[in-house]
Amino acid sequence: MINNPYSYMKFLTTLFCLMIGASIFAGAHPNIVILYADDMGVGDVSYGDPKAKIQTPNIDRLAAGGMTFTDGHSSSGICTPSRFALLTGQHHWRRFHGIAQAYDGPVFQADDFTIAKMFKEKGYRTAAFGKWHLGWDFDAIRKPGVAKEDWVKAESYDWTKRFPGGPTDQGFDRYFGDGTINFPPYCWIENDRFVTIPTKPVIKSEPLAGGGTFRPGPMAESWNPYDILPTMTEKTVDWINEQSPDQPFFVYLAFNSPHYPIVPNEEFHGKSKAGYYGDFVIETDAMVGKVLAALEEGGLAENTLVIFSADNGAETHAFERLETFDQWSSGKYRGVKRDIYEGGHRVPFIVRWPGQIEAGAVSDEVVSQVDLAATFSEIVGYSLGGDVAIDSYNLLPVLKGEDYDRPLRSATVQNTSPGKFALRQGDWVLIDASSGAARKEEKHYLDRFGLEAYGEGNEGLLFDLKEDPRQSKNLYADYPEKVESMRSLLERYIEGERCAPIDR
Repeated sequence: MINNPYSYMKFLTTLFCLMIGASIFAGAHPNIVILYADDMGVGDVSYGDPKAKIQTPNIDRLAAGGMTFTDGHSSSGICTPSRFALLTGQHHWRRFHGIAQAYDGPVFQADDFTIAKMFKEKGYRTAAFGKWHLGWDFDAIRKPGVAKEDWVKAESYDWTKRFPGGPTDQGFDRYFGDGTINFPPYCWIENDRFVTIPTKPVIKSEPLAGGGTFRPGPMAESWNPYDILPTMTEKTVDWINEQSPDQPFFVYLAFNSPHYPIVPNEEFHGKSKAGYYGDFVIETDAMVGKVLAALEEGGLAENTLVIFSADNGAETHAFERLETFDQWSSGKYRGVKRDIYEGGHRVPFIVRWPGQIEAGAVSDEVVSQVDLAATFSEIVGYSLGGDVAIDSYNLLPVLKGEDYDRPLRSATVQNTSPGKFALRQGDWVLIDASSGAARKEEKHYLDRFGLEAYGEGNEGLLFDLKEDPRQSKNLYADYPEKVESMRSLLERYIEGERCAPIDR
């Protein structure tokens, strides 16, 4: 008890200032939520179109309340590289190109910058849920002397040990997920420990509802792929419900959907007009709705910036859906997952921030997921430094509708495979390879859209996306000076020049 009246008044004044300070801190630093779909094409979101074969009302509602980017891109046409680029603000191709395979170690280096580390340093609580696919330290739990051919055996590991190298080593206070749905180990992981122990020796690769298989490896007795999407969403909602309004938070929910295996739960079967894949997209949309509802019910929505995007375009089964259901996941664009054509990396990209971003805004600005790092750093007042997030542009001028010099980005590099790069500059895109396709394009698809299958013999490809979004007419031979200028810039980037200016 405070008996001195002066001391008591001083105590009340101090308490009041602390409360006001906490309120200002929370208001000045919005909560950040990233909802990251897996293998979803830019044409898989309905955006209020009643004729769309896949209806996504919750994603549509997010778009209606914020800004939709029609020209938003992942760094790569495959999973691991895009996730690395999003979290670090630097393009994956500066270090690697492929995915983290089963039993691979982390793609991160110990001193790497990540947006989670940045948020944590600025006083945020941080959490990641769902698909990681950025590698783990399997050496830490593998028993001594185990031969590589025995890595698929459950008895080759000590599942009671700490499982390092994952999200909690990259700035996340909390993690819950299954690692990667079609890669071992098939079990639940919480933080850096195994919640369920994979005791079964090998899971058989059997197609499920809409197809897809699992790579050989240890599996927990209770593991069920149909549980992954709803469980990780439930864990995310529970974590959001635990948050206090006086401390900001960052949550990264990486869905396993609509990646193969296609496993929509039974209540969603038949909900779309695009088969089980469409049903899986609709279930993903329902999970987005659950997260948005948690924010609204907790009184957090007004001070939360929400991003919805995807790591790359739809899987090659999109060709079958086009023929069977007349639904093309890449919309008016050419290409699918793994391609450096637009459909491989042009993805849904939506940002909602009440009071800061005009509701229902649409931007045709070329933006990349690497830009999130610089954007977030500006929001929270974090100095990135000259050698951090070197490919990341600050998107706040676009998000807030401010005047700025167009285009915001000088150029944008796209890459999936070693030695095959594309450079976007204004309406033009140069593909510095003989083809933008990673795999053979289906004949019915080429015929449907009047496309030519480019291949050996081409020095490169040049397209004017404003006039030819489908990338059907190669202008490489018609504009040699433009080709030379764009190739020169691309080579400078590949050789080490940063893509973003130091002053951003």
